[in-house]
Amino acid sequence: MLDSYFKLSAHGTTVRTEIVAGFTTFLTMAYIIFVNPAILSEAGMDRGAVFVATCIASAIGTLVMALYANYPLALAPGMGLNAYFTFSVVKGMHVPWPVALGAVFISGVAFLILSVTRIRELIVDAIPRSQKMAISAGIGLFLGIIALKNAGIVVGHPETFVTLGDLHAAPTVLAILGFFLMVALDARRVPGALIIAILATTIAGIAFGVSKFGGVFSLPPSLAPTVLKMDVGGALSLGLLTIIFAFLFVDLFDNTGTLVGVAHRAGLIDRDGKIPRIGRALIADSTATMVGAVLGTSTVTSYIESAAGVKAGGRTGLVGVVVAALFLLALFLAPLAGTVPAYATAPALLFVACIMTRGLFEIDWDDVTEYAPAVVTAITMPLTFSVANGIAFGFIAYGGIKLLAGRWSEASPALLVLAVLFVIKFVWL
Repeated sequence: MLDSYFKLSAHGTTVRTEIVAGFTTFLTMAYIIFVNPAILSEAGMDRGAVFVATCIASAIGTLVMALYANYPLALAPGMGLNAYFTFSVVKGMHVPWPVALGAVFISGVAFLILSVTRIRELIVDAIPRSQKMAISAGIGLFLGIIALKNAGIVVGHPETFVTLGDLHAAPTVLAILGFFLMVALDARRVPGALIIAILATTIAGIAFGVSKFGGVFSLPPSLAPTVLKMDVGGALSLGLLTIIFAFLFVDLFDNTGTLVGVAHRAGLIDRDGKIPRIGRALIADSTATMVGAVLGTSTVTSYIESAAGVKAGGRTGLVGVVVAALFLLALFLAPLAGTVPAYATAPALLFVACIMTRGLFEIDWDDVTEYAPAVVTAITMPLTFSVANGIAFGFIAYGGIKLLAGRWSEASPALLVLAVLFVIKFVWL
């Protein structure tokens, strides 16, 4: 039944491989069930309720992606979007959090309309191959800097922006050893290399007193403080079009970048550069955003950490079914899920970064009008800490360079329109 529904044989995978991949993906993104409540509680939202909303919204969104689109993509409230929700909208613009949730819901509805009408699918298909590969590589570099930060290898510096961290710190040492173990196990073709290294690093940290074992069971808090508290009317009456556009804009291109990156690494992109069933994947993304707003969390989006599961062999929606089940299980095993520290998942993110950066090799390095915009896309993502900014700068560079080089016919009309819209956004919005 599973083989027939998810087409496991056709994708060259097995039930066991998909389950291992699901566990791997979950462990690399489980931090969100603790980080998201911490960030949104700064906006005045109930921390316990946001914890439950995060788990349930992630489970529902991932399940829809798995059963409807059959992609090994996991969804959860987006990092960056939750910070924008709290620090820019609620605290910066003094918008009440229920109204901000209303804006998130409206952006989800707009997202769904774009997906159903296939406008977004046309947008994604209009992206040239060099930019698709650059997006994949850029997300890899973005993951790399996050991994190095979580491991304590890279830290902030007032003069040089970033610098080398304390390599004598126990978490940093454990993260480095975990990465070595992960790569070595993968080189030896050990099944589940990533999850083995993550768990080994966690156990070592507990044994040496670097982190603590958080226990096993706990009852989930009440969801009542946030569920159905969104104020759609308030969002419309206040005329928060700029905020709604920002949520939609970032969600649109973060999802696109993640979808392209993960699909590329999973070998799911056709020879002509198109992504099969992209319409269903986009509908699943937009539905997840609306569900998240109803439950009481910021924009739910596809997670690039899904690439960790793909690296472990995951190729179908069965990966998502496993991830969704683990998110629901986390409602009752929150202390156990929280035992895995950031320094234990950092090696997996760094390893995936190494794999995804290979996309740069598939760019035409004999054509400067192709590789120059691609490099702009790739390096902008980690340096601005934003997938959306990388896509925007890349599109602007691609369109502008093609026009000035007299090769405007090589740039699709959709890409040129998007490039103009990006310019308008950066200049006037």
